[in-house]
Amino acid sequence: MAKKKTTEEFRVSGEDLLAKVKALIREGNIRKIIIKDKAGKELIVIPVTAGVVVAVLAPVLAAVGAIAALVTECTVVVEREVEEKKKR
Repeated sequence: MAKKKTTEEFRVSGEDLLAKVKALIREGNIRKIIIKDKAGKELIVIPVTAGVVVAVLAPVLAAVGAIAALVTECTVVVEREVEEKKKR
């Protein structure tokens, strides 16, 4: 089966940013997480590979925490790979 990339966007407050990123990483089917400011400027791009433990991402999560302290509202863009069903 072919894999198809999909994206989802979430608007979150700065105080909820770190919790949202951790929850997305735990889901396991995420390929990339992009955090943007209110104006749409990319602040950080986090490539996420299958099987990565949150502890391995500790430095990245510390950076996300620092960003959360500086922004009041941001957008989290999530890129996923999903199995595309074959049509008969």
